[in-house]
Amino acid sequence: MASDEDEPRWLTPSEKDAWTGLISLALLLPGKLEAPLQQEAGVTLFEYLTLSQMSEAPGRRLRMSELAYLANGSLSRLSNVVKRFEQRGWVERSPDPDDGRYTLAALTDAGYEVVVAAAPTHVRAVRQLVLDPLTEADQQALARIAEKLRVRPVDLA
Repeated sequence: MASDEDEPRWLTPSEKDAWTGLISLALLLPGKLEAPLQQEAGVTLFEYLTLSQMSEAPGRRLRMSELAYLANGSLSRLSNVVKRFEQRGWVERSPDPDDGRYTLAALTDAGYEVVVAAAPTHVRAVRQLVLDPLTEADQQALARIAEKLRVRPVDLA
């Protein structure tokens, strides 16, 4: 016999609107941000985010595990992408001198040139698709909401 606690709490119309809006952003926005990057720079959104994170890191290098988190991908997916980057001369991998259990990914000058060339395309898409339609108050609300919903692995906190 099921109790009231077993019954789902169905979404109110307002909650459904919020959920539908969030899931639409999560599922549809990445493709819209990726299209111009692929057309103009020949990289996917994940590849751009990977290069961008390395370009902003001290010494232009990061541990692979941290880079996977920052680029929002699995370590295996990142490894495949970084392998392609190595073949293109954009990234070099080496053991972390501070802890040999980790691997560092370092952005080469050629890789840096790729991310610098792609950045204007990406920022134009971000402005057009995300920031420009929002008021400053909307942008601040979005940042607060994102902070409240963020989940961060303990080892990177």
